Amino acid sequence: MKKSTLGALVAGTAVLLPMAAMAQTEIQFWHAFTGRLGDLVAEQVDTFNAGQSDYTVVASHKGNYSETLNAGIAAFRAGEQPHVLMVFEVGTATMMAAQGAIKPVYEVMEASGAAFDPDAYIGAVKGYYTSTDGQMLSLPFNSSTPVLWVNRDALEAAGIDPNTDLSTWEQVGTVLDTLKDSGSDCPLTTAWQSWIHLENLSAYHNVPFATQDNGFAGTDTELAFNSPLQVAHIGAMGEWAQEGKFIYAGRRNEDGANFRAGECALFTESSAGYAGIKSEAEFEFDVRPLPYWAAAEGAPQNTIIGGASLWVMEGKDAGDYEGVAEFLSFLSSTPIQAKWHQDTGYLPITTAAGDATREAGFYDENPGTDVAVIQMTANEPTANSKGLRLGSFDQIRGIIDEELEAVWSGDKDAQTALDSAVERGNQLLRRFEQASR
Repeated sequence: MKKSTLGALVAGTAVLLPMAAMAQTEIQFWHAFTGRLGDLVAEQVDTFNAGQSDYTVVASHKGNYSETLNAGIAAFRAGEQPHVLMVFEVGTATMMAAQGAIKPVYEVMEASGAAFDPDAYIGAVKGYYTSTDGQMLSLPFNSSTPVLWVNRDALEAAGIDPNTDLSTWEQVGTVLDTLKDSGSDCPLTTAWQSWIHLENLSAYHNVPFATQDNGFAGTDTELAFNSPLQVAHIGAMGEWAQEGKFIYAGRRNEDGANFRAGECALFTESSAGYAGIKSEAEFEFDVRPLPYWAAAEGAPQNTIIGGASLWVMEGKDAGDYEGVAEFLSFLSSTPIQAKWHQDTGYLPITTAAGDATREAGFYDENPGTDVAVIQMTANEPTANSKGLRLGSFDQIRGIIDEELEAVWSGDKDAQTALDSAVERGNQLLRRFEQASR
């Protein structure tokens, strides 16, 4: 492998440095993690750096997901881009459209000669980050899917059997009635409302979120999340909000702290909430599948992923990309992936990592930690449940958040709010389509 060699000229004489002083090639990795997840990323980087002597990966936190994406774009324009950039899943279309800025992962791996088998990655995860001809564009890294977190103690305090079936929203509605009647101040709360209650709701019930296979088939797509199924679900949640059965705290994960403190009974959140809930919760909790509407034909299908993938940026030396390939191979290796999955609740991105986790007895010792994997892999993804690939989707999510907040506050009914979100979001899609030509 290529190494950078330092030299010096003193009084016209070449001075050769000893081998120990040869510089390692530095690989810059920008990410969006803090807290426990930040510590675990640092552990991965330290393990890689200690395991070989050719490269040094330098990990840098660049803010939340949106801020990290924007920092990467700005850095590329200034010619100061990192080698590897973490980008959340809704930024996938934006990165694909950034011609000349990204180097597809499959090309990086092929050029380096690194062992790389795309089929080793879980289909529902891999599909989100591949081209229409099946080539992997970025490496799945922290892939999660929404689940239902249950405070068993809160159910029991309300006189509800903590093992009660909560697999459907109809059953959840009945439990919310009992929780509210028993005096609960927070029967149900949620994180990431658009991701869980519109994006995943649509996939889980096999209805389109947008045309053109949710954007996978082209940029000339239009939003479609104002159909009867989505309107009925948001309408039900709006009623629960007005009745004090659903408590809304913010657009990201603001209410996660309330659930971890034991204040809420039910919580729809990422499977990756496991790391924080396990370390902070002083109550008995369950991980359950995301509920579905029993009255909806074809449900449950499969949920879709959240989280982020790793994009390789253009503009670096060929030798640097050998180090990038080695680092990505390391992150995909079965021991590293299995540990990451077990520590965080993120999905194992490879089948082998999931199998290793099961064989080690982790799922038996930690019931419910396999729910996300089962939920994602129970059915072959359809055009409606493969994922989303929509331009300007970070901004579209902001529009959706505004309209949902109007429903929760009682200012708009579900149909009006979702019709408005679709109309406003389509305007951004048309601008993105024009810019991508």
